[in-house]
Amino acid sequence: MKIILGCEESQIVCIALRNMGHEAYSCDLKPCSGGHHEWHLQMDVFAAIEMYDWDMGIFFPDCTYLTCSAEWAYKAGPCHQKVKPGTLVGDDRKAARVKAANFFMALYNCKIKRVAIENPVGVMSSIFKKPDQIFNPYNFGDDASKKTCLWLKDLPPLIHTGYCAPRMVNGRPRWSNQTDSGQNNLSPSENRAELRSKTYPGIARAMASQWGSAK
Repeated sequence: MKIILGCEESQIVCIALRNMGHEAYSCDLKPCSGGHHEWHLQMDVFAAIEMYDWDMGIFFPDCTYLTCSAEWAYKAGPCHQKVKPGTLVGDDRKAARVKAANFFMALYNCKIKRVAIENPVGVMSSIFKKPDQIFNPYNFGDDASKKTCLWLKDLPPLIHTGYCAPRMVNGRPRWSNQTDSGQNNLSPSENRAELRSKTYPGIARAMASQWGSAK
């Protein structure tokens, strides 16, 4: 199948699909970090969609304004938290959320027959509809907890492939991406959001093996 991986600079799912024999291409405005520039379309995703008759589109739109986190920043005036330079707040952030939601819906409603959109738990559940599937990386053998949602069009939910057990801290489960208190253990950095958004390999393999055989 010819498959586009929209908003995926990491090429993790693209490579998994290529390993299954599919003609897969990652697409992002950024250069790819997966090492296969020959499989990367560095361009606007909607322009890329129009280039070919794709059999499937798997999309990973930016979740910055779609998650339920930082809800304080959408409220009017003065913000009672430390705001980093360049952070949108108030009406500007509300406008950015509308733009992000419209982008999400344009991907879902694009001309490609089979579509999957991945995002964390967020506002699309109320703006659009509840996700077709919610899972964690530990359902696919990855040592991580990160609640992940899929909105699907003409594709089945993923079947869990294996459970990765956590360590227990004071009777509470914790996976390798969490501190003992349950917080994400990635240190603050300029690319922290990008690192957190990468697809875990077990999920990528499941997408490739299960959706790659979709009829």
